[in-house]
Amino acid sequence: MERFLVSGGRKIRGEINVSGAKNVAMKVILTGLLTEKPVYVRNIPLISSVTGTADLVRNLGVKVDINDNHTMKIQGNGLNKYTIPLDMGGLYRTATMVLGPLLQRFGKAIVPNPGGCRLGQRPVDWHIEGLKKMGAKIKYDDGFFHATSSKLKGIRFTFSKNTHTGTETLLLAAVLSQGETVLENASQEPEVDDLIKILCLMGAKIKRVKGRTIVINGVKKLSGTEFTIMPDRNEVVTFAIGAIVSGGNILIKGAQRSNLTVFLKSLDKIGTPYQVIDENHIRFSSLKKIKPTHIITKPHPGFMTDWQAPWALLMSQAGGVSTIHESIFEDRFNYVGQLKKMGAKIESYHPKVKDPRTFYNFNWTRRFHCQAIRITGKTDLHDAVLEVADLRAGATLILAALIAQGNSVIYGINHIDRGYEKIESRLGKLGIPIKRLKN
Repeated sequence: MERFLVSGGRKIRGEINVSGAKNVAMKVILTGLLTEKPVYVRNIPLISSVTGTADLVRNLGVKVDINDNHTMKIQGNGLNKYTIPLDMGGLYRTATMVLGPLLQRFGKAIVPNPGGCRLGQRPVDWHIEGLKKMGAKIKYDDGFFHATSSKLKGIRFTFSKNTHTGTETLLLAAVLSQGETVLENASQEPEVDDLIKILCLMGAKIKRVKGRTIVINGVKKLSGTEFTIMPDRNEVVTFAIGAIVSGGNILIKGAQRSNLTVFLKSLDKIGTPYQVIDENHIRFSSLKKIKPTHIITKPHPGFMTDWQAPWALLMSQAGGVSTIHESIFEDRFNYVGQLKKMGAKIESYHPKVKDPRTFYNFNWTRRFHCQAIRITGKTDLHDAVLEVADLRAGATLILAALIAQGNSVIYGINHIDRGYEKIESRLGKLGIPIKRLKN
């Protein structure tokens, strides 16, 4: 089993270029299902979530060429299947997103229940409900969604909760549908807007008329285009926090300030210095005394759920008691036990919420995990043998290992490979001794 060996007590120093956004790259590949013309994409991250999604559509007859220079060509004129095998679809969240495009091309689709990082239940019922209202007939049987439709039609649809993937699923379905589709309470994440950009370049008619309302006027066909994927803001936060907790200094190239507003404001609260050089370059450095904070994760433009794990590590180095209240997923503190193994002082608790059914961004039941943690710092961390449960937890454990005393071993690094390209060599260039062991 592959694992990382990390030598601790080191500082992150130097410069790094941010990769293309994982949560855009995976969806851009799916645009090849919507046109027979070639789509050329730049700034593709070379990560397993991207190569896996490429394999997903290759199985359907789409040609995808991914190059070492981070470019990609998608050619959908060979699309000849409408069924995704169970073993492939169960790995990635993009599986159900192909339903709309396949219904548009074939009038039928058979897609397995999707996979991805297991962060709570992550139901797809909002996606399926929207497609049904557009005219699709969908039944679930033996692990597969079986869908048929003569022609999808425009609808007015309001998401009951904020859903990034649900919004993109209906976007991909609506661009070739008959008439106008209005999505209300739609996701505002910058990655969604990046997907909208490429679809518009392909000839789609999409407008975000106000914050959470998107209007799509269906067109008869889409063409090819060229597109550059936005930088990954989750990578920015990972490397920035790594520099801060390690006592280092890093210049991040591709750190789009406009997409990091709430993160930078959070750094202001704890007193951490950073230098915004221009819109795409920010320097982050360490602070001897870090102030505690109280964070609640929220949909964009709030504090991202993907940032709470590395932020918890940062707060373990703050002086005093901090809290993090997770409102997006009902089970996203699986890394806490691993940090406690290294000496972190973290306890779970049930925060008081007036109406949890409306406060939380998931289907509320009384049977749930603790939705908040209390972190007491400052704590010196020590080496440990660690197990990764999901992508962002994996990045957090690497950061924890690099500031801990001694050598730590991290298992389950396939989760990290889903979202971070060659993280060991990139950290190595920043002064962090980290090795990938294969036997």
